Amino acid sequence: MIHVQNLILGAGISGLAAGYELNKSKYESLVLEKNPSWGGLLDNFEINGFRFDKFIHLSFTNNEIVNKIFFQTPLIKHKPLSYNYYKGNWLKHPAQNNLFPLSEKEKKLILDDFVKRKYKKATDIDNYEDWLRFQFGDYFAENFPMEYTKKYWTVNARELETKWVGNRVYQPSLAEVEQGCNSDSTPNTYYAKEMRYPKKGGYKSFLKNIVKNLTIHTNSKITQIDLNKKNVKTNTGSIYSYQNLISSLPLTEICKIIKDIPQNINTASSLLKYTSGYLISLGFNKPEIANKLWYYIYDKKILPARVYSPSLKSPDNAPLGCSSIQAELYFNQDNKIKSPADTILNNTINKFIKMGLFQEEDLILKDIRIEKYANVIFDHNIYDNRKIVLDFLNYNNIYSIGRFGEWDYLWSDQSMLSGINGAKKLIQNLK
Repeated sequence: MIHVQNLILGAGISGLAAGYELNKSKYESLVLEKNPSWGGLLDNFEINGFRFDKFIHLSFTNNEIVNKIFFQTPLIKHKPLSYNYYKGNWLKHPAQNNLFPLSEKEKKLILDDFVKRKYKKATDIDNYEDWLRFQFGDYFAENFPMEYTKKYWTVNARELETKWVGNRVYQPSLAEVEQGCNSDSTPNTYYAKEMRYPKKGGYKSFLKNIVKNLTIHTNSKITQIDLNKKNVKTNTGSIYSYQNLISSLPLTEICKIIKDIPQNINTASSLLKYTSGYLISLGFNKPEIANKLWYYIYDKKILPARVYSPSLKSPDNAPLGCSSIQAELYFNQDNKIKSPADTILNNTINKFIKMGLFQEEDLILKDIRIEKYANVIFDHNIYDNRKIVLDFLNYNNIYSIGRFGEWDYLWSDQSMLSGINGAKKLIQNLK
């Protein structure tokens, strides 16, 4: 039996941030992580000199607490120039006010529908499809964001509620849409002014200064939590007794391992929906193959939703004279992709060649792997089911943190703050 005052489950950014905050206040902690290395979704992997993060990561936060930590790491600053691929056309992002490359016929259809939009009160909009039609008109909504929703969120837009949207989807005026139809000289209306990435070591390098003083036991998958005895068992046979417990485990996972959990809690957790993702990582023998930092793909026959370039984020992510891209392809537990991974990989490569991204002889590395947890799905029952689970954890003095611990749409800076705030709540209760 290993006795720990403050036990943290999961060494992703929120768990590490919680340990960091406890250390600052002179409280010891121990972090358990199921994987061989720390980082969670911010971790990366290397193949033949190519480094790939787990999904795209770029920091654009203005939060002083997070930047004080991130800025200790030498970094590269990028302008947030992203693109959209749609039926052979490359449109600047966001597409809704950068329609210039489209045919005159299609631009007219979009503009006409934009003008004919019917006014609705916010209280009358109860799903994402209606929100999109109200914001952009039917034609654009149906051919752009509604198609992308199926690819990224893996459900139809009508199945999503709208509180998560916030400022993530740009809402242009009619004048901006008209300007974007008539000219490609449009201002960048992306919600961030600058994107940052470490010079070396991948995105997780932003965390290296908060990790160095933490005790982390890797390869330690939690198999049971006994709330009465206040102990945790792992796959290694180790048992950790704790005084205080902080968890960044997905709500859907922690409920499976809590001993004698009430059935209604287990049921609520099983109804929480999430996406999983294939990561398709490609390396090339030329430096100029990857020429866009990131872009979105609307065409339904091209399976990936989003593509970015690790080698453009930092030259350290690829061997000298080479470049790389990584594509993200999403599915959910109710809508799995039936094709084998190799078939998905080769299909994606063939589609990308037809898009003109590269030639087959340029490709020197190809890899495909799955991440079980990518994003929370904001269906219409998310808040009720989430509350049931979080209330139970809170009642049992488990501080639940992070994207999947809070079950929310958190970027990396918000996940870090979630961990810090969780630790602060614990510290306040210890005083």
